[in-house]
Amino acid sequence: MPNKLKVAFFELEKWEEKYILNHLGSDKSLSLKFHNTPVKKNSKSLNEVDILSAFIYSPIDKEALVKLPKLKMIATMSTGFDHIDLEACEKRNIKVSNVPFYGEDTVAEHTLALLLALSRKLIPSIGRARVGNFSLDGLRGFDLKDKTIGLVGLGHIGAKFAGLVSSLGMKILVHDLKPNKILEKSLGLKYVPLNYLLANSDIISLHVPYNKGTHHLINHDNIKLIKKGAYLINTSRGGLVESSALLKALNKGILAGAGLDVLEEEGFIKEEKELLSKTFNSKIDLTTVLRNHLLLQNPKVIITPHNAFNSQEALMRILDTTIENILAYKKNKPINLVSK
Repeated sequence: MPNKLKVAFFELEKWEEKYILNHLGSDKSLSLKFHNTPVKKNSKSLNEVDILSAFIYSPIDKEALVKLPKLKMIATMSTGFDHIDLEACEKRNIKVSNVPFYGEDTVAEHTLALLLALSRKLIPSIGRARVGNFSLDGLRGFDLKDKTIGLVGLGHIGAKFAGLVSSLGMKILVHDLKPNKILEKSLGLKYVPLNYLLANSDIISLHVPYNKGTHHLINHDNIKLIKKGAYLINTSRGGLVESSALLKALNKGILAGAGLDVLEEEGFIKEEKELLSKTFNSKIDLTTVLRNHLLLQNPKVIITPHNAFNSQEALMRILDTTIENILAYKKNKPINLVSK
């Protein structure tokens, strides 16, 4: 019988360990070991590891690779992979797979929840009813049917959200550098320049990654182009929107409201799953960072605590993809490979 592949998992919670055992434990060709701490705290147990799986708090650099002489494959339990030295891995022919996406349904549904909460004044309605006040004064909302929604970005999440709002009878404008002709035809959406989208949308929803090119995508210069009385929704990254410009637009009535799952001050977050990590919470106190944020006190704004990604199914998809990556490598057909 051939030698078993030795697989080591790091940074796992107990429920994750149990889940992986349920899916891989019966595979006689694999030998599994689990650790709830990062790789660097377990360096003495790495000599025989063939496959390593960890989150972003386990840097796999040249120093770590020296302690992994038999390593053949890394299955990072994250979308990002800048904690891995890809050049060093390539030199040793170590395959690296990631989790390219896992929360498109989850985030799209949360975005829709924010949209519905804004359109039907759900938060003030609930607050009023809880204190026994059933007056409808000031609670009149608006229908979404026939309204124009502008989607900035039509990747996995944006496309899912486009399907949801299309089913509500909304008209869809899209700004994206790579038009999707299939969705354009099936959903009847229209690709337009960003300034046109801002000026002609009743609701604007952001679905692009954060990078140098998208930093302050919505800013003091272009926020004044927004159709008066529109709403802005951001479930992507806080740095896409210049906070001071957003406050100014709300105060001047350019924007009637905003639904935010992210704030600019969260710029140090690289991976949503970090927010569930004890390591992250011990280093960063979001409460202290955001306590005095002016947007939190604005009655026109709904803010959720970067929770759009946080469903049981989304977290299980991270594990499912990691498991699939390992099994595909075992069959000599690696998937979700990343390169330097």
